[in-house]
Amino acid sequence: MGRSRTYEWADPAISAAAVGQRTGLEFLREIASGRLPGPPIGATVDFAFEGAEHGRAVFSLVPGEEHYNPIGSVHGGIYAILLDSAAGCAVQSTLPQGMAYTSLDLTVKFLRPITVDTGTVRAVGTVVSSGRRTALAQAQLVDASDRLLAHATSSCMLFPVPAA
Repeated sequence: MGRSRTYEWADPAISAAAVGQRTGLEFLREIASGRLPGPPIGATVDFAFEGAEHGRAVFSLVPGEEHYNPIGSVHGGIYAILLDSAAGCAVQSTLPQGMAYTSLDLTVKFLRPITVDTGTVRAVGTVVSSGRRTALAQAQLVDASDRLLAHATSSCMLFPVPAA
């Protein structure tokens, strides 16, 4: 017998329209508080945005079998989603009003397998360096004992958002 999962998400255009209308940190805090809807990928994967401060962002996930690859562990793409989100939002948290970012690359190192027995995992992203046009961030994926499960680096392009 098959398993199923149902989920809902809000219109992503609502949050997209708010990018650049406030500082990056204010934007992220609006999402964390629920005043702006979170991204649909959060509902699809079922991860949580725990919050952000200047230069830092945290996401968490309780791994389920719906995250598994064919060999019985969490798919590497799930690691990448969490790490990319944490690194990118760490960069977002540093941006002034009128600016946005996009990821240019993501390099992931997988260190340990994740299964349903791992329990909650957290992706913690931090900004390493930021300039006028690019930023470098890193993210660590850890378990409840702070064991390192994966590490990533991400280069991001910074750009102005056209005035609404």
